[in-house]
Parts: sequence; structure tokens; C-alpha cells
Amino acid sequence: MLIGLTGGIGSGKSTVANWLREWGYPIVDADLIAKQVVEPGEEAYKQIVSHFGEGIVDESGAIYRKKLGAIIFNDEQERKALNAIVHPAVRDAMQAQKEKYLASGNKTIVFDIPLLFESDLFHLVDKVLLVYVDSQTQLERLVQRDKAGIEDAKARIASQKPLHEKKERAEAIINNSGSLADSKQQLQKVLKTWNA
Repeated sequence: MLIGLTGGIGSGKSTVANWLREWGYPIVDADLIAKQVVEPGEEAYKQIVSHFGEGIVDESGAIYRKKLGAIIFNDEQERKALNAIVHPAVRDAMQAQKEKYLASGNKTIVFDIPLLFESDLFHLVDKVLLVYVDSQTQLERLVQRDKAGIEDAKARIASQKPLHEKKERAEAIINNSGSLADSKQQLQKVLKTWNA
């Protein structure tokens, strides 16, 4: 069974992923893979530097994310160009990791994909597990976590699909608005129900 674990910024998805990892579930981490595929020497890295130029590379040879971000956030075409390079590389690496876990005899694999809905990656998984919090809790946690202010937190939340809209396509939902113990119990119940 391939479980797609997702949520929203400040929802507590990383906490749930850590519990699953502690309990021995293999995790395919989309964010980690997205960082790995753009490291110097990787094919996606070469394509990005070729497209955007040497100006986006820092002294160590790594991609300077802020410079690249400044380009793509203000230019829809450039953002699409970057995604056309990075997304296939991430998908290929995720599939390779999945195959490795399957070959090792794992029956359940968790795909940790923060933007599963936004990137429409439902075809990669059998079931979607959504970590949900109400919008007020999400805002408060994000402000507390990042210490960046309410406006910044609101803008970051607005850049993702609202959590309440994600509920419709999730096979199971962990309401993480309460205590951690409560969320952990919900997770154990879902895994038992799914026979994972």
C-alpha cells in the first residue's frame, strides 16, 4: 500500500511523518528529494544552471535559492521552466526509492508529499492521509514556529490550497487541532483500519 501523507504549512504533517518513521515505515520524502536532485553534479542542477545562468550559483557551486526564487516568483514562464526540470527529476527519484523499498520487502510505503494536492500527484499513491488543523490553529502555529509575523504567515498559507478543501479527496484525516496524544491515537487507528 502506498500512502500519500500530506497536510498544509503548520498542520503538523512532519510530526506525523516522524511517528511513522519511528514505527518503521519507509518514508519517501518529496521535499528532501527535491533538494537532492538540484545538488551540484545532478542532471536537474545542470539543466537549471544552463537555463538560468551562472548568476544563480553561489561560491560553493550550489544553487542560490533566494536568487532563483526572485526570478521565478515574478515570472510565470520561468517558474514553469523550473518546474519542467525539477518535477520529473523528483518523480523519477521518488519512484526509484519506492522500487528500492518494495525490493526490500516493504508492504507499506509512505510518500511524504506536502504539495500532493497542488501538484496533483494522486496517481503516485493508493490512499491519501491528510493532517488537518483548523485555519486559526494553523495561523497561530505558523506565527509561533517561524516568528515571521501574521502577514507573512497568512501569505504562506494562502500559497497553498486550503486544508478544508483537501478533506474531500482524502481517504483518512487526522485532526491535529488537539493534543499530540490524540493525533497519535488517530494515526494508529487509521493504520489499523487500513491494515498497513
